[in-house]
Amino acid sequence: MDSSSDDDVPLGQLMAGRKTAKPNAVVSSSSVAVSSSPSSSSKRSSSSKKRPNYKEDSDDDDEDFEYNDDYETSNGSKKKKIKMENGGSSSSNSKKKPKVEKKAAVKIEPNGNGKDPPKKSGVASPTTKPKKKTPIKKESAASGTSTSAAGAGATSKRGLKQMDKAERISHAMQAYLWWNANDPPAGCQWVKMEHAGVSFPEEYAPHGVKMLYDGKEVDLSPLEEEAATFFAAMDPDGMHLGNPKTAPIFIKNFMTDFKALLGKGHVIKDFDKCDFGPIRRHLEEQKIVKKAITDSERKQNKDVKNTAMFQFGYSLVDGHLEKVGNYNMEPPGAFRGRGEHPKMGKLKQRVAPEQVMINISECAPAPKCAVPGHAWGEVRHDPTVQWLCQWTENINNQNKYMQLAAQSSFKGKSDRSKYNKAAKLCGNIVKIRADYKKNLTSKSHETRQLATAMWVIDRLALRVGGEKDTDEEADTVGCCSLRVEHLKFDPNNEGDDNKEIELEFLGKDSMLFKQTIDFGSALYTENNGMGEQVYENFKSFCKKKKPSDDVFSDLTPTILNSHLKGIMEGLTAKVFRTYNASKTLQDELLKTEGTAGWKRLTASEKVVEYNNANREVAILCNHQRSVSKAQEATLDNLGAKLDKLKEQKKVLKKILKKITDGDESKIPTKKDPAKLVEKATKALEKAKSMKEKAKTKEEKIAATEADEKAKILKKEVADVKFNEAHLWDNVPKKDQVIKRIENWSEKIKKMELNIKHKDDNKEVSLGTSKLNYMDPRISVAFCKRNEVPIEKIFSKTMRDKFNWAMAVPPDWQFNEEVGKQG
Repeated sequence: MDSSSDDDVPLGQLMAGRKTAKPNAVVSSSSVAVSSSPSSSSKRSSSSKKRPNYKEDSDDDDEDFEYNDDYETSNGSKKKKIKMENGGSSSSNSKKKPKVEKKAAVKIEPNGNGKDPPKKSGVASPTTKPKKKTPIKKESAASGTSTSAAGAGATSKRGLKQMDKAERISHAMQAYLWWNANDPPAGCQWVKMEHAGVSFPEEYAPHGVKMLYDGKEVDLSPLEEEAATFFAAMDPDGMHLGNPKTAPIFIKNFMTDFKALLGKGHVIKDFDKCDFGPIRRHLEEQKIVKKAITDSERKQNKDVKNTAMFQFGYSLVDGHLEKVGNYNMEPPGAFRGRGEHPKMGKLKQRVAPEQVMINISECAPAPKCAVPGHAWGEVRHDPTVQWLCQWTENINNQNKYMQLAAQSSFKGKSDRSKYNKAAKLCGNIVKIRADYKKNLTSKSHETRQLATAMWVIDRLALRVGGEKDTDEEADTVGCCSLRVEHLKFDPNNEGDDNKEIELEFLGKDSMLFKQTIDFGSALYTENNGMGEQVYENFKSFCKKKKPSDDVFSDLTPTILNSHLKGIMEGLTAKVFRTYNASKTLQDELLKTEGTAGWKRLTASEKVVEYNNANREVAILCNHQRSVSKAQEATLDNLGAKLDKLKEQKKVLKKILKKITDGDESKIPTKKDPAKLVEKATKALEKAKSMKEKAKTKEEKIAATEADEKAKILKKEVADVKFNEAHLWDNVPKKDQVIKRIENWSEKIKKMELNIKHKDDNKEVSLGTSKLNYMDPRISVAFCKRNEVPIEKIFSKTMRDKFNWAMAVPPDWQFNEEVGKQG
């Protein structure tokens, strides 16, 4: 892997590096890397922050970003300009594509005057790849200046004309490097902000299918029919209605709200007499009908979705575009919740524009409400907050917000600050641990409880927890809210000096935490770990208490959080979790990289080792997930394929023996699947034709059934090809067989790794820790020093979210120095 490709560098980062590059010179890491100190950004001159103007040869209006009608129209004329962060603008009249010669690259001048920059050799342009084996690639690989940040070099593979509108906008946004920009005034999140508000779902369209009550059809108003449809859409065997614990809660809450909607005197009173079957069958039928969608209808739906995205999905913040996260208002429905939520089944009401508060800058025009006959509830101008829109939902009466997307500068700044704060613990953790270890043996009961809670948060990565109103929220538990019933001493009845405690409770999002902790093991006792003392403390805290009593009876989240902040500014239980997750990942990776034979591993094998380290973090943080039927089916299919590959390898070895012995009789060859291929092709064409011609519901259902049958035939063709992939059309030569045996050995090895990875991680959520707890710079540095493509570690979404982390060098370390950056 060549980790230095310009495709892997964010567009703006590429520019910043090349503004100062000399012809034929190697681009150094200092010119393109993210600054390792907060002061570095302020040292940059204002000119270095300007985005160069690009010219495209296109007179298409569609090339320009259409924000909304109010933004496009200024003084009665179309305004096709987007204001840049430096006060300049990009106009459709000035868009022309620069002519790039193959042997010459473009040096980007920082003046942003819109003129074609002078051409220099030796430095690659952002729209072209440098030649192979150039000094740039070699040096970049060594210095680790790039790994892949969000597909930022896409223009080197495809020109802007080949991109769709959304891709061009995304590419343009990458030119803004928020970590190099000036911060807004103290206390403010932004100076200027403009957006189009929130997009509301369409009004309910009644289907007219009647539910039954006591065997008779019931007339319902559109609002009542909508509520009945919410319940009918629930899977009777799903996690809510199919669970004997949650089903009664869901049904009770739904019927309470449903009867309130129906009003007094309505015939519907008893759930047991309700039959939602007709509506449920109608919904299933509609799913089948929707599968008969044609390519043109699919494109039309995508266009409608994109139209909403282009209108509501972007915000203009301080002169640069930012992606909006949740611009679609959540539609009404039956509240589901997580775990045994006491309010599951209640009806979520439709949110009206009058309930929504808009937040924009004073100089920005208020966005037009997209719902005819309605207006926004309030327009505010508050730069001290990040949210764009706010409203209150009816289930828990909580405020909901429309905010910028995960890859925005707001989220990026928050993430970097979070990880830097966690890194600050590197320099304080020894002092903090010494303090709470000393207090584990304190004579004061309150002090011992506080110290024990600190130990648990640090070593077991538990959240603080707090008191819950179980009528309003699910009964989830953290450290401070542990009850005696959640602890089981000596769970295996081993007796003697056993120091084991089984902890079992529902944590955040009602995820089960169930671990047996051996407080006497070396893991918790070595280096004065004080595990045995913690065990004794737990015994004393639980002594003579009822199962429903609190373990930490003298401790509250407020007391614990105040203590944490007194030790280190900004210290919380989450900072401990982030620190321990990041430190664990880094330590596990460095330990693995130090093993014998590490350098001989392939990139795929190194990814497996990375996932093993990631899994340790996920287990530490209790990031679990339930195994779906689809996951089980995938593992079964992969297992069957692996068995088939091994059988094919045995056949190949037999063929090799026959050829070596000079016996070419009865050597199997491929069968011609032409007839089956033709049959499948005709079936697919027929199904496509039926979809195009289908007008009625019956015709669409028939088209869907034909399409399903055609897909089965297509799968049969794929199976036949896979089953005979190891064979040839004619009798092969000896060297051909030897080569194929080698290929099959490699295939088997890769599939075994893949199956092991999926099986090991089927009950563990690796993504949660990567997104929220492990410093992304650790992963980026790992990829650079081991030549592992970042795409193997981070998804596109993660690369966009962590674009600020992509320029760290290969030897970057999560340590105290990082914590000093703030």
